[in-house]
Amino acid sequence: MGMSITHLLVIVLVVFILFGAGKLPSVMQELGKGVRAFKKAMDDKEENKE
Repeated sequence: MGMSITHLLVIVLVVFILFGAGKLPSVMQELGKGVRAFKKAMDDKEENKE
């Protein structure tokens, strides 16, 4: 049971309503930084296991 295009559009609409068009680029930038930090932490954890 994956995400359909309708689910994605609803999520984008809610984010747009909550943050507005002006803040949306900065919100997406911070989200990208968070995702990169999470991936880096997961990679570091796997390296420590080996």
